Amino acid sequence: MSTSRQPELHRSDLILGGVRSGKSHHAILLATASPSGRRTGFLATARADDRDMARRIARHQADRPKGWCTVEEPYEIVEACRRLTDRVDLIVLDCLTLWVSNLLLRGDLPDEVLAATDALAKLVGERRASIIIVSNEVGSGVHPPTEIGVRFQDTLGGVNQRLAAAADRVTLMVAGIPMLIKDSVPRISLDARPPESP
Repeated sequence: MSTSRQPELHRSDLILGGVRSGKSHHAILLATASPSGRRTGFLATARADDRDMARRIARHQADRPKGWCTVEEPYEIVEACRRLTDRVDLIVLDCLTLWVSNLLLRGDLPDEVLAATDALAKLVGERRASIIIVSNEVGSGVHPPTEIGVRFQDTLGGVNQRLAAAADRVTLMVAGIPMLIKDSVPRISLDARPPESP
């Protein structure tokens, strides 16, 4: 019986970190390190509401490989991911932080945001495509001085916990250095296949 290694299943990565910790750069490195010929989609949640955000978006766009299929969706990311899985093998979702902010500023309640997160976690578990998700780790910063800031921090913390539980691999970025904190990437093995019929 052959013992050659079997191809890896679609997998999920969650990349956490503070501001300017290298999260997005690491996500792009992971995506470009994937097998050649893999079709990649990029789901952007940012909105160019001011000049600074427009500059940040332009910088991120310049860092992305030109051949990637980019979709901009600030709110309905689960539906956008489902549409992308019909066209690509790998999705980079950047980022949950802005998505949560967009929903709360729209007037969504924290419980509604967490319900949408559960739907995203369910999609991750379906393995329709590999997915790399970027989010900020906000629990180590100062206590927000405003009620909306506290609500945002608490909600994003719950979002991160749900996605970390669903993801195969979780990486924490510290000063540009990836620290692996969870790795349960599934692999196909010959022994796992049902026996052939006689």
